[in-house]
Amino acid sequence: MRLSAEVVEGELLWEPDQAWCDRTHLTAYLGWLERERGLRFADYAALWEWSVSDLAAFWQSIWDYFGVRASAPARCVLADRSMPGAHWFPGAELNYAEHALSAEHRGGDAVLWAAEHLPLGAMSWQEFAAAVRVLATRLRELGVRPGDRVVAYLPNIPHTLIAMLATTSIGAVWAACSPDFGATGALDRFGQLEPTVLFAVDGYRYAGVERDRRDEVRALAEALPGLRHVVWVSYLYPDQPSPEGTLDWERMLDHPGVSAEEFSFEQVPFDHPLWILFSSGTTGPPKAIVHGHGGILLEQLKLHHFHMDLHVGDRLFFHSTTGWMMWNFLASSLLAGAVPVLYDGSPTHPDIDVLWRLAQDAEVTCFGASPSYVDIVDRAGLAPGERFELSALRTVVPAGSPVSAECTAWFYRNVKRQLWVATGSGGTDCCTGFVGGVPTLPVRAGEIQARSLGVAAHAFDDSGRPVTGKVGELVLTEPLPSMPLRFWGDDDGSRYRASYFEHFPGVWRHGDFFLVNERGGCFVLGRSDATLNRHGVRIGTAEIYRALDELPEIDNALVVNLHRPGGGFHMPLFVRLTEGTVLDEALRAKINDQLRRTRTPRHVPDEIVAVPAIPMTISGKKLEIPVRRILQGEPVEQVADRSAMADPCALDAFVEYARNQPN
Repeated sequence: MRLSAEVVEGELLWEPDQAWCDRTHLTAYLGWLERERGLRFADYAALWEWSVSDLAAFWQSIWDYFGVRASAPARCVLADRSMPGAHWFPGAELNYAEHALSAEHRGGDAVLWAAEHLPLGAMSWQEFAAAVRVLATRLRELGVRPGDRVVAYLPNIPHTLIAMLATTSIGAVWAACSPDFGATGALDRFGQLEPTVLFAVDGYRYAGVERDRRDEVRALAEALPGLRHVVWVSYLYPDQPSPEGTLDWERMLDHPGVSAEEFSFEQVPFDHPLWILFSSGTTGPPKAIVHGHGGILLEQLKLHHFHMDLHVGDRLFFHSTTGWMMWNFLASSLLAGAVPVLYDGSPTHPDIDVLWRLAQDAEVTCFGASPSYVDIVDRAGLAPGERFELSALRTVVPAGSPVSAECTAWFYRNVKRQLWVATGSGGTDCCTGFVGGVPTLPVRAGEIQARSLGVAAHAFDDSGRPVTGKVGELVLTEPLPSMPLRFWGDDDGSRYRASYFEHFPGVWRHGDFFLVNERGGCFVLGRSDATLNRHGVRIGTAEIYRALDELPEIDNALVVNLHRPGGGFHMPLFVRLTEGTVLDEALRAKINDQLRRTRTPRHVPDEIVAVPAIPMTISGKKLEIPVRRILQGEPVEQVADRSAMADPCALDAFVEYARNQPN
């Protein structure tokens, strides 16, 4: 990485002034709590402590503060506090989509969107909401009923957002997969669900290349058991007719409009399935994670208002595919009256600055980016603040992988000084952030500002005791409304329990290394199941990557620790070098010295190997566990789904390495 190492972790980079704090939703909520509940809190830490100790009072306050509408009242807030099995707001009936569309009366733009081959455009609320109601009505006419699964093989375009809201408005269950997955990868996900309807695209464009998906859709549709309808979106080839036997998107919508007064949102129980998100599938078959209407509604209302500080008319952008939870996060910004900005295409084509140009043209208020994207922009020497008019930009959200001190500071050096860098970390599992931004707190380099309200996140040591200032396992000691209802097909709950609750019974173990310091700042340090155990000392892989970020010769890296038969271990470090760099003995010595000097001798690898690419998911996470399993002799097809990878060929060098190693 080229990111400067001049900044010190924990260094103060930004503080909100009083005028900023006064405008935040968090300040308004604190005033409401004092007026309506007689509660006063000295600071954010005290507010957080109350939110995780008096769960019923906190989540009832979220319901009341945001005016959640329910056709049937809840008997209580939390009927069962156990994990797994927490039972929230029993008796309540509502609908997520009804709340997402409630901003229609304000008028103006509902969504902005652009693509590699299409300029920035807008859909008005009148057009957008009308399309949702017409499509929902047509789905009902096709026989789609509450609980039926509707799946989408669509890119990040308005059609997908319309289809999701139409599906969920009638109580059907939504699931999506981006078309960069092949038919096999999509079938691994959708095949678990036995969907009734498939929305599918004819193709898409990425990095200037047209990618025809018509054969993939045919193969997918033929393989899905019980599928009754395919709705065809002519996106890449608009002049081509829809295939025989499919329903054309435009014709589906070419029906008389249904007014807001005439349309009936299906009222469903609080824990009725809303959508199904899939785990990455890089460590086995993708888990089909079921989330509920009420839990997602409450969690996203809290997240977007208090931890993103989105206001009515704000414009939120995050570069995402439809198969990543960040797309659901982006869609849910409608709950705050914000305008999601969608983009379909490569973040670096036709130019490295395409997303920053979009931020300028769309007057983006909040810009989301992964640290890997920041690195790409930094390597190109681009300073967006110097090239683009970003006066509307107020917030950036780095997410997707651990954020270094240098990455945090990059935004202040290269974008603008008056900026809230709201780093976050959470998971597909709960479709929210566990830790993240707090608009009334200062920003410090490499440090996530705080634990999110209502999220009882702690670092546990091996004995299950909370620790402060030390690295431990990220756990949640209290339930969240948006925790999964279950995994689809996991009828006895065994797979769900094994995923989160076996290690610390009754406590959610997330699988990340975590540290909370004395002031409440947080660090998520990578997967704990990818731990490097050297001479009895546990090392987080993120520590090694941060040290290597300072070396200009290293473009990317991945490290694993392999246990040898009969005891012992071997820790190879795989590096992708910057262009023109050669891995010679001098560079090996420099890498080892950097790790020894900035970390400890235990961080020094046993071997350094140059590879052409580092395996990563589409969302930018390194595939440490699949690589370790490949190097331990497991077949690649059993440990990784190549269609879930940014570069499907990136594993080839590791397969070859494993083949050439002695047993």
